[in-house]
This record gives sequence, C-alpha cells and structure tokens, in this order.
Amino acid sequence: MAEPEWRRIYGFRVVFTASPGGFVPPARQPRSIRARLAGAAGVLLVLAGVLAIGVAVAAQVHAPQPSAAAAGSTGAGYGPSLARSLPVSVDIPAIGVRSDLLALGLNPDGTIEVPSLSGGADQAAWYKYSATPGQMGASVIEGHVDTHHGPAVFFRLGALQPGEHIDVTLADGITAVFRVTGVRQYSKANFPAKTIYGTPGYAALHLITCGGAFDDASGHYLSTTVVFASLASSRRASLTA
Repeated sequence: MAEPEWRRIYGFRVVFTASPGGFVPPARQPRSIRARLAGAAGVLLVLAGVLAIGVAVAAQVHAPQPSAAAAGSTGAGYGPSLARSLPVSVDIPAIGVRSDLLALGLNPDGTIEVPSLSGGADQAAWYKYSATPGQMGASVIEGHVDTHHGPAVFFRLGALQPGEHIDVTLADGITAVFRVTGVRQYSKANFPAKTIYGTPGYAALHLITCGGAFDDASGHYLSTTVVFASLASSRRASLTA
C-alpha cells in the first residue's frame, strides 16, 4: 500500500554518433601526468557508479505474488460464527506475521484509512466499519506491503496458500481461527469492492495489501492482493497462574 521509491532503479543510455563527411579528429597531444591522473580518477568514478547500480539491482527484494494455484475460492459459504468482539492482534504463522491491530475507518474523502508509513508500517489495521473477526459477514484487515525503507507487515501476504491458518485474538479472550480459501490479485481498476466489503452469509476474513507492478509515473502499485479466509474454529486463551 506504499509507494517504495527505494526499489525504483532507473537505467540510462549512451549514444555515439559518427562525424559527418568522414572527418577524422586530429591526433591528440601527449597529456601531462596530472591530466592522466584526472582521467584515471574519472574512469574509477564511472566504474564505481556502475558497480553501485549493479549492487542496488541485485539487492531489490520483490514481494511474493499470488500463484494461479493459490486462487482457490473467495469463501466457504458456511461455517461457525462468534459474538461481536473487537480484534486485538493477528497471527499468520505461515508467513511469520504477528501484529497488534489498529482500528481505522475512513478518510474525509471517503477512502479507507491506512496505517501511517512513518510509524505504522509494521502494524496491520482492522477496518472498523466491517464485521469483527468471527462475526457473520466480512471482517477486513489491511496492511502495507512495503515502505521507502523496505518490507512492511504484509510483505509476504501473497505467499499464503489455501488451507493455511490465520489467528485473530479478540478482546473477549477468544482466538478466532480462520482457514485460507484463496489468494488472488486484482487490478485496482477492477477492484471487486462488493466481494471484499460485502456481507456474506458466513464469518469471513479478508486481508488486503498492495501488489503487482509499481508504476513510477503515478507512484502507486497497480494491483491489490487479497487473501480470503473463513472461520474454521475458535479457542479461549489459557489462563496462567
């Protein structure tokens, strides 16, 4: 959901042109030692710049994108449900995610709020106008894929596979256990808002982040990665003395 300038590496082109009319430049006079040293230093600077570009290209890390095999289905269509309780944290063992949850709503222009890039890139956020996780309906949790400084909380979201689990801890002490049913990518021009934010007749969980190619001209990703999951079970946190 961020626009990572740190990952955009621009190329360059050098054009050589021949002199018209077969003109041959005159022979150069021998250069002084100082001039030769300056020329050598210039060559070294050019080589260092090329090396830096090569290192930067090699160091680019791209977020996993959903595979065709992971598309699965957008929901189970049935299953258990839980009473309303605000979500506290989300845990996705398969991709190493463990995050406390912010509760965010809408911006003044009607778009959905996202965590601050300056302080919330490592936190996911529950969309507070959606169902709470485990309630009948769709509960929506969002997070950034990366920032100007590197991967963010949902960097590996596209690597999830159907059958893997997502645990959401609720304020009432219950952990809602969701099973992933599908992982898909949609172009932002064809984002299926009704499917994502609609009200299915079962307890659904939808995780959202940016995906696909990054457009340098607009400064935005062109696609959205969505994980579809449905409530499989629940458990109450064990009490310790």
